Amino acid sequence: MKALQAHDGVVKIAEIEQPELFEAGVLVETHYTAVSPGTERLLIEGSKKGVRQLGYSAVGKVKKVGQSVKSVQVGDMVACYGAPYVGHMEQIVVPEPLVAKCSAEVLPKHAAFAAHGTIAIHAIRQGQLQFGESVVVIGLGVLGQMIAKICAAASYEVICYEPNAKRAVMLKDTPGIEVFSDLTKMEQHIMDFTNGYGVDAVLLCAGGKHSETTSRSLEWVRKQGRIVIVGDVEPQFNREQLFIKEAVITISRAGGPGRYDVRYEKEATDYPYHYVRWTEGRNLAAYIRLLERKAIDVSDFVQLGIPFEDSAGVYDILESSEALTAIIEYSGGN
Repeated sequence: MKALQAHDGVVKIAEIEQPELFEAGVLVETHYTAVSPGTERLLIEGSKKGVRQLGYSAVGKVKKVGQSVKSVQVGDMVACYGAPYVGHMEQIVVPEPLVAKCSAEVLPKHAAFAAHGTIAIHAIRQGQLQFGESVVVIGLGVLGQMIAKICAAASYEVICYEPNAKRAVMLKDTPGIEVFSDLTKMEQHIMDFTNGYGVDAVLLCAGGKHSETTSRSLEWVRKQGRIVIVGDVEPQFNREQLFIKEAVITISRAGGPGRYDVRYEKEATDYPYHYVRWTEGRNLAAYIRLLERKAIDVSDFVQLGIPFEDSAGVYDILESSEALTAIIEYSGGN
């Protein structure tokens, strides 16, 4: 079986062993995987210390299920999320909590962005927003775009900042979203729109470790508002401003409760519904429901399709193109 890997900074298609089906596992023939350029480039850089499996978001058809699996069956189309189970590979074995059945109303290429949708939903929950509240989204990569779309679908007032004009324009016609490429203009809009109080939450989705927007976010949020660190930024805040605002700073980790917990994931030991309402698995299912109901439109993410056999060059193609992300296409999907 073939998989896309990085070793010593070089990306290549490698021959790997077929994954073994376990009791709570679902064997999936991959149809499409979505590329996460920022995260996967970090993995490529880290491959100088060893082989790195690339990718963590996929959709495909169920070929076989483990003995304890009940939520899906052979022949179902399912969205899949989460390394090390999910990657850019021909077949994957995914724990039951990390798969979500897709109805005929869900386009497989849209479901391939399952990881981005799941991570976005958890980040929004970390903001603890309520109906009618306002949120600033900083950085409109694929994750920031997804967060903005879902926030608008939830009827939050959404204000976005993205210096790349081509990314910013992707959301300009989405109802409920105001997009700015000028920080000064955005700040004036925040003051005007909130009557000087500030927004209820700021979600920092930019990368690059150090960003002026991190510390300035305290100027935009209301007193006792929340700042959620979603992207790869250092949490550098002015203590005096933090004290005055009494703001809450929090980090959003992946898709939600259950991530990196072997008992939850591989053994499919769910958390009690009434204590942990939104696990990563339930967030994944919520993303698929958004697609099913046409509550969000992610068709503009499907900008570039790369056959799996040519996928070793996908990161160079993304680097030289204006595409936000890419879909890798497998023979099972054709």
